[in-house]
Amino acid sequence: MKNNEFTPKLLTLLKEGISKKQITKDVIAGIIVGIVALPLAIAFAIASGVSPEKGLITAVIAGLTISALSGSRVQIGGPTGAFIVIVYGIVQTHGIGGLTIATFMAGFLIIGLGLARLGNYLKFIPYPLIVGFTSGIAIIIFSSQMKDFFGLEMGEVPADFIEKWRAYFLNFQRINWIAFSIAVGTVLISLNFNKITSKIPGSIVAISLSTIAVYFFELPVETIETKFGEIPNQISLPTFPNIDFATIQQLIQPAIAIALLGSIESLLSAVVADGMMGGRHRSNMELVAQGTANIFSGLFGGIPATGAIARTATNIKNGGRTPISGIVHAIVLLLIMLLFAPVAKLIPLSCLAGILVVVAWHMGEWHHFKALLKSNRMDVIVLLTTFFLTVFFDLIIAIEVGMILSSFIFMKRMSESTSIQNAMSYFKTEDENGERLFDEEIPEIPKGVLIYEINGPLFFGASQKFQEVIKDLKQEPEILILRVRHVPFIDATGINRLKEIYKYLQSHGTTIIISGANDEIKREFLKMKVYEDLGKHNICDNIDDALKKAKDTINEKK
Repeated sequence: MKNNEFTPKLLTLLKEGISKKQITKDVIAGIIVGIVALPLAIAFAIASGVSPEKGLITAVIAGLTISALSGSRVQIGGPTGAFIVIVYGIVQTHGIGGLTIATFMAGFLIIGLGLARLGNYLKFIPYPLIVGFTSGIAIIIFSSQMKDFFGLEMGEVPADFIEKWRAYFLNFQRINWIAFSIAVGTVLISLNFNKITSKIPGSIVAISLSTIAVYFFELPVETIETKFGEIPNQISLPTFPNIDFATIQQLIQPAIAIALLGSIESLLSAVVADGMMGGRHRSNMELVAQGTANIFSGLFGGIPATGAIARTATNIKNGGRTPISGIVHAIVLLLIMLLFAPVAKLIPLSCLAGILVVVAWHMGEWHHFKALLKSNRMDVIVLLTTFFLTVFFDLIIAIEVGMILSSFIFMKRMSESTSIQNAMSYFKTEDENGERLFDEEIPEIPKGVLIYEINGPLFFGASQKFQEVIKDLKQEPEILILRVRHVPFIDATGINRLKEIYKYLQSHGTTIIISGANDEIKREFLKMKVYEDLGKHNICDNIDDALKKAKDTINEKK
């Protein structure tokens, strides 16, 4: 398995052989996914504050690269709704050129995460945090589409969430009822057309009907052409961005934001795909593929890309089982761009707004949000903190604070699971019938010896409790045996606390003996020079040796 860690799934499958029947299924699935991806690529680009062709370029270039190099059999890559918030903010602050460079830089960061084998660790991000920022992004996407959804005649929409809605209400009397009707019709068709047939995406039907209606009846609504002009039907040659140290300093934070979110979403998509088809993706190779895709997207002037959960699910449901379907999906989008760009420019923006409203609805996963509100209080705090920070402040701040908060909560729970208690009561010599009750044969405990047992990891979160318990001893024995047989690991803070306690008790005439340390703890003791401080002879393998050492030490003092 280790040898295949950085091998693309496509290469593995080609070596194993792919049947003609499966290739046929993959081609059909790829065509369907390509058609589904068309309106989404355009809509995500426009919502992100860039021209529509950049979404198509990203879907083609990044989608092809991800499928060719992916660590997943069925991953479909391209622009996604999660990036709208980040991309829009970067464009407003640094312009299109800054976005291109940030995307390019993020690609190398994602590859670095993969090569450092951090793919397995990114999957441990807390679920309440993921639901929190995902639901927050859904609210932001929904909010950003209200101008086009209602066809409001107003200026630029403010970036701030509250100011955005204030501007909507102030201009609501300027609603374009035709645009609003198209948007509502798009939502209804997109949500319900699968009841008629699941072979044709509802969004494509909505786009086709609304575009035909607008063109033939010359309906007074804003279209891609009226706002952006012509959609280029070609992909320009790659251009290496001009990057210097000052540019890196300026754009490193946006690049990290893209890398972090892209990595999380791509691995989430791969995990969902594994659950749907019973596969197993290669996390680190997936990150290398995603990073490479973003580098190429940046070179061709595209926007950030990642694994798209909805399109990947569509791929699986339609029979896609190999990366061939993803490659076909990219080729289909390229052909549409080359042949039908003059038609795509006629799509009304209110129709795309309706599609994004549906995307936001599905993205929110509100049933999960509602269920989490009934869970542990700490999880609710992480969920709501991440959600509100995403909506009212910034996605990256939300993720950062959410991760820090989750880490503190985890440390609190871990520290609570670690107990330090007097173990003398464990060593009863007789039961009520006079019979010995040893779960292990313990010699008689000498007078002046006190035994404390630690259960759980002795890390920085629990070390303060450890120090307080030991320093609050009601009696200061000649010998204190610390039994650590149930301590799986100890960190530098725990060792430092142990040294402090040793010095404190030594000054009061008490000797510490360690009993039952496992090999990992012994290695840490060796690294941190605990043997030199406590004395190697005071670190025993078991309680028998520890008690024998205690007796010898007491006799020596006499």
